[in-house]
Amino acid sequence: MAFPESYLHDNEDLVLNLKPHWWTFIQPVAIAVGAVVVAVVFAIPDVRFLPWVGWFGVLAALVNLAIVYGKWAATYFVLTGERLIFRTGVLSKRGVEIPLNRINNVNFHQSLFERMIGAGDLLVESAGESGQSRFSNVRKPDAVQNEIYRQTEGQRVRGMGGGQPVDDATPAAPTVTKPGSATQLLEELGEMRQRGLITEAEYESKRRDLLDRM
Repeated sequence: MAFPESYLHDNEDLVLNLKPHWWTFIQPVAIAVGAVVVAVVFAIPDVRFLPWVGWFGVLAALVNLAIVYGKWAATYFVLTGERLIFRTGVLSKRGVEIPLNRINNVNFHQSLFERMIGAGDLLVESAGESGQSRFSNVRKPDAVQNEIYRQTEGQRVRGMGGGQPVDDATPAAPTVTKPGSATQLLEELGEMRQRGLITEAEYESKRRDLLDRM
């Protein structure tokens, strides 16, 4: 099931939309298969009402499987460019939302068997009252961890003005101070942009400033 678009803010990009790992269904499916086997065994002897007991067990196991599926279908683990969202519940609902700028650390844990099937747990540490949030049966938790860090860094860069991350070893783009006509300064700005000394946003800002002076 798709994540409801009404949960997203305007211009909020959906990055990941995950359901719990299929391992969630192992226990209810095993119970249903066991109930069918028991029902068949109970149907062999000619004992009054015994077959009905077996088939009632099958019905109960199928209802349990349907409930597990309903919870699975109503559970969303979503990552956007702004926040981490967790929603679960059919009748009673529970949700967690963590803005990316509040995430301090993301850890994942996988047992040997979980590594084999591609499942695991995520522990997200964030600033605020909740502190830590644990998410179980996450698909490929190591890849999800990397994507959370990538989106967190991307949001940090956007908050700095939308440019590329600043390297301490890279000198700041020079400011145009050379005297001359506005036309000459515009030409120099164009050359600086082509050489990568200033970003497109910086070029447009300085160009508008020069045009206003003309």
